[in-house]
Amino acid sequence: MLSHPLRRGRDDGACVHQVDWRHVIHALRRKPGALAGLVCRDSLFPRTEYAAAWTALSDALPQRDACCRMVGLLWLAHEEACEAELAHLIAEELDRAGLPDAEVLRTRLEPRGRTLPADIPVALTGLAQFDALLGTQTGAHT
Repeated sequence: MLSHPLRRGRDDGACVHQVDWRHVIHALRRKPGALAGLVCRDSLFPRTEYAAAWTALSDALPQRDACCRMVGLLWLAHEEACEAELAHLIAEELDRAGLPDAEVLRTRLEPRGRTLPADIPVALTGLAQFDALLGTQTGAHT
């Protein structure tokens, strides 16, 4: 049985779950439809922009599609380690009355400096210099 620590209860006496979304993202990726029925879903989202995205998606799309899109957004945030940057892009999309889509937003995250320069100068130290450093110690071991 999976259990999570509880945060302080709400004013109405209800318990509030505290869940780190990174701990469940792999399971949700395998079964994205489970997101809709999660007891701890509302506390799962890392930022308010993600919760707003879920609200917009679940209002506009069938449940299955909304779950798939939301899990895609969470997976993108996890995979690219861009939770804050993606939250900003989600907010922009929602401000334009659009529905956030992970594949579309991934293209806006692309210029992340993933390519390395072709020629990186590397100065190799000659082995003779190491021999010179160890020269005084070599005679001590014989």
